[in-house]
Amino acid sequence: MPYLNVWSSRTNCLISEQELASSSTSVFTWRRTESWVLAYSLPHNSTSDHVSTRNKPKFRNQDFCLRTEFVPFRPQKKDSFALTQASEEKDIHCDVVKQNSQSFTSGEGGVEGFTCLQLEEKGDLTNNVEYGDVGSEEYEAGRVKGEKVDVRALAQSLHFVKTADEVEEVLKDKVELPLQVYSSMIRGFGKDKKLNSAMALIEWLSRRSKGNIGSISLNVFIYNSLLGAIKEAGKYNFVDKVMEDMVSEGVQPNVVTYNTLMRIYIEQDRELEALNLFREMPKKGLSPSPASYSTALFAYRRLEDGFGAITFFVETREKYQNGEIGNIEEENWEDEFAKLENFIVRICYQVMRQWLVKGENANTNVLKLLTDMDRARLQLSRAEYERLVWACTREEHHVVAKELYNRIRERDTEISLSVCNHIIWLMGKAKKWWAALEIYEDLLDKGPKPNNMSYELIVSHFNILLSAARKRGIWRWGVRLLNKMEEKGLKPSSREWNAVLVACSKASETSAAVQIFRRMVEKGEKPTVISYGALLSALEKGKLYDEALQVWKHMIKVGIEPNLYAYTIMASIYTAQGKFNIVDSIIKEMVTTGVEPTVVTFNAIISGCARNGMESVAYEWFQRMKTQNITPNEVSYEMLIEALANDGKPRLAYELYVRALSEGLSLSTKAYDAVISSTQAYGASIDLSILGPRPPEKKKRVQIRKSLSEFCNIADVPRRSRPFDREEIFTAQTKGT
Repeated sequence: MPYLNVWSSRTNCLISEQELASSSTSVFTWRRTESWVLAYSLPHNSTSDHVSTRNKPKFRNQDFCLRTEFVPFRPQKKDSFALTQASEEKDIHCDVVKQNSQSFTSGEGGVEGFTCLQLEEKGDLTNNVEYGDVGSEEYEAGRVKGEKVDVRALAQSLHFVKTADEVEEVLKDKVELPLQVYSSMIRGFGKDKKLNSAMALIEWLSRRSKGNIGSISLNVFIYNSLLGAIKEAGKYNFVDKVMEDMVSEGVQPNVVTYNTLMRIYIEQDRELEALNLFREMPKKGLSPSPASYSTALFAYRRLEDGFGAITFFVETREKYQNGEIGNIEEENWEDEFAKLENFIVRICYQVMRQWLVKGENANTNVLKLLTDMDRARLQLSRAEYERLVWACTREEHHVVAKELYNRIRERDTEISLSVCNHIIWLMGKAKKWWAALEIYEDLLDKGPKPNNMSYELIVSHFNILLSAARKRGIWRWGVRLLNKMEEKGLKPSSREWNAVLVACSKASETSAAVQIFRRMVEKGEKPTVISYGALLSALEKGKLYDEALQVWKHMIKVGIEPNLYAYTIMASIYTAQGKFNIVDSIIKEMVTTGVEPTVVTFNAIISGCARNGMESVAYEWFQRMKTQNITPNEVSYEMLIEALANDGKPRLAYELYVRALSEGLSLSTKAYDAVISSTQAYGASIDLSILGPRPPEKKKRVQIRKSLSEFCNIADVPRRSRPFDREEIFTAQTKGT
């Protein structure tokens, strides 16, 4: 619904916020002495100013009166400025609650705004009574013939005027109205974006003032209303003209004028100029109001200058505590200063959140601003801390998130579980898994009780750590991680157990793999084919072939189908024992069960032959790959070339090397060096130029590390751990049995 209604059909009263804002003229009198509220009644989508008469000025003279209906309200606490858009100064003993807008557009279904204004003929209308004089015994007001004026209709009749002449046509036969009527209409025109109508009305008033027509003359309140209308309409190019007119009319700006200009500058992204206006007020002999201070703080907010806002607030607080400001009783600075303090805290929160969203030097700025807030004795609430945590989404934000988490824990006994889960997730994203575990430990010790999300997040972090341990063969940390999981009430699944088993296998820690496998079974976790494969690999590396065969038979017995990895390990075990008939049967069984042998299977057999001095057999299995339609890879050639070169067969090794080159394979320097050294050792006549230049060194594979300090570097875990004790492989329950 368009903006329209200003005056209520219930109150039939016309009052401008500007006239209530500071010492101004007043031409209306309250008829009652009870504690009532004089209010505008507006539709639901607009608002009004409520004026409490709890401390109302008492007009002794009854010459002029607005006949109104009074609507009782409970007396309200003073709220003289909105923290983000305050501009009006309240210098009289009444309460004003600014809610939204004034307008002249009709609502649906009839008139919901003002209707009529009852005027009594009591004398000539004047407008020069100061609020400081309202207690005088006699006040001679103007006289107007008693008649009803339909103010709403009047405002609508001026809604589309563009010149003073058109205004004259409308108002020439009207009675002279109170100044508040014109002031409020001007502001209403601004709400409806009808600035031309407001300017035309001002020009008409100026003509009457210069021509000494009537008793109304332009003053600071009319101009303040016009500036407010310009701000609402967003037509800022008129500001300079209005200020020039004020100077030409000899009207001195007041605090409200400065506040309105500051707001206009802020709307134009001219925050620094708005702050300069604030500093100019004392030089002009004006005392900034609470609204002035809040508007200045809002300028710092728009600049995203949290540090400047805190400095400004601290200086203001010192002035207030020293009695330099806040001496005007009507302003109720005790309440207003509390609002300023709440506002600066809100500004700091918003600025920090904006920094985190933009991500530009967020960590440094946020931590510094938090420190400055501590020095200024300003504290965010728990809810604001938690909302800042939610704004931490980038990896580098983990530092800020941890600081915010610590602050919440230090000052509050409660914290949102969802916030804790978010921090756990963020720590994992930043690869700070141990820090995430500390958050989880706090949930167990201090609350709130972790939920499924907490469990899944921390288990995923353990899996990342276990995967790192598995890839690098750091089996000791794998064991400790399993113990840590159980200590915190997390039950490791087969995935976690398998990671540790694979780490033991890569590190050739046969006994540790056996113990972990047993512990896995004792904990009620059913081993998978990966578990058996890792154990078989560890036993094969430890040359415990009989034990490996028992594990194989047990795996078949419990109904676990071997996979390619398990078959390959068994083929390698029987190759090391020279039982090639069993190796043949394994290959045939693989084909029968649908597990086709791959180049990895044949490479395992070839490498097993090479390690055990069976070079000729290795060459036979290499040739057999053709019958299986398996193409050799670099590993196949390298293993066989090295074996033949060491066996005194340089020419055959040379031919295989040239063949690999013709197939587009890039062999290692180790194979190249083996061919060269074997040729020189046995005096073979070979054209070495065909081999080409020595190939570059290949990147080293991931080394198998057994040191705990290596894992500390990789996984960002603390180094303050004790030396590993092999007893850690066993749980307390296992050791006791």
